[in-house]
Amino acid sequence: MADAASYEYDLFVIGAGSGGVRAARTAAAEGARVGIAEDRYLGGTCVNVGCVPKKLYSYAAHFHDSFDDAAGFGWELDTPARFNWATLRENKKGEIKRLNGIYQHLLDKAGVALFNARATVVDAHTVMLVSDQGEQHITAAKILVATGGWPWVPDFPGCEHVVDSNRVFDLETFPERFLVLGGGYIAVEFASIFNGLGSETHLIYRRDLFLRGFDHEVRAFTRDEMQRKGTHLHFNVNIAQIDKSESGYRVTLTDGKVLEVDAVLAATGRHANIQGLGLDTLGITLNAHGKIPVNERFETAVPSILALGDVIDGPELTPVALAEAMQLVASHFSQSAPQPLDYSSIPTAVFCHPNIATVGLSEEEARERHSDIRVYATNFRAMQHTLSGSGERTLMKLVVDDATDVVIGAHMVGDSAGELIQGIAIAVRAGLTKADFDRTVGIHPTSAEEFVTLRTLSRR
Repeated sequence: MADAASYEYDLFVIGAGSGGVRAARTAAAEGARVGIAEDRYLGGTCVNVGCVPKKLYSYAAHFHDSFDDAAGFGWELDTPARFNWATLRENKKGEIKRLNGIYQHLLDKAGVALFNARATVVDAHTVMLVSDQGEQHITAAKILVATGGWPWVPDFPGCEHVVDSNRVFDLETFPERFLVLGGGYIAVEFASIFNGLGSETHLIYRRDLFLRGFDHEVRAFTRDEMQRKGTHLHFNVNIAQIDKSESGYRVTLTDGKVLEVDAVLAATGRHANIQGLGLDTLGITLNAHGKIPVNERFETAVPSILALGDVIDGPELTPVALAEAMQLVASHFSQSAPQPLDYSSIPTAVFCHPNIATVGLSEEEARERHSDIRVYATNFRAMQHTLSGSGERTLMKLVVDDATDVVIGAHMVGDSAGELIQGIAIAVRAGLTKADFDRTVGIHPTSAEEFVTLRTLSRR
């Protein structure tokens, strides 16, 4: 490889999402000459069509329950609450525009050169940029691919009528009848959101229970709570075809049932967003999971070309992409030799209603990896609902390795689960024992105190 000084940049990043921007800024802080290209929007999936708008819409959907609950606490609403889709949609756009500006400012402040252009990898050290200003070639010692994922829609008769998770935030009119196809966290979240906003909501999934990979007790509990809240769940069935009708869409299922709806969301997974990037011409091919293979330094089959985030194997989570970016920069642009990134005990949340949050091993994973485990679980009606009249329940669960007493998994389904599990994740990551949990004094009255007062063994 030629000396790094012979290239225009030490690092050129393709994709200005969370991971790409963090890598660019951090490398620049280490003294590297950094450029970044983005042809769509700053902040990537998370800011524009993922975590941020989804959480805002989830907040909006929670008000439905809050209005109902308020009566038990003495609040009398003179007129029924009405939801205005356009207000939520446009306010969301304003917030995203603000965040786009923050990302622009962060790059400018770090001294990173931003190119609003479509990038294609030409060779191991060259990127071609195409924009309204024309075409140019950029050279770099290292090229980072951080282009994230893109929604995938299965092929079936009428699939052209569905919207994907990128477009669902900006529907022109609010769907009074809404259908979600899929069983992952995106599908479950949007089913809860539109149900909470007032849609008659259906979720279609081809297997017997959604959220595959999560703790089974958590999945079953969430199913029951979503059904109690009014979401219509259809398992072991798929969409056979969709036809346009006078009043919306006629959805025929594989069991022969027909549903009339106003919108269909296909939340059926995301693929690495590398089409037309030129990686295949360099011999960089995808693995069996449709991801770019990398080593612990995030190097591809071509060592000068790096990759991180949703284009590589691992949890498709914004904080993971941020951690990978820091690790990548430490590996390539600092004097230190960092340890490989530890992907164990990464907490995650699903913003369905009620929320799910989890860290560590599920009960099923724990039984596979440990000879003996203990499970402590409780489900209860939170104090708030003793007056609200709501039947909503909360599930909390600890999974413990019996030989060491270390808590190896913590799970919750309930209000603000993500906020609560973030703190528990520190304890699980630190390898604290059940005895450590038991010695911790709880905060009363809170739901959180249940995690340190679980004394009764549920099962081994």
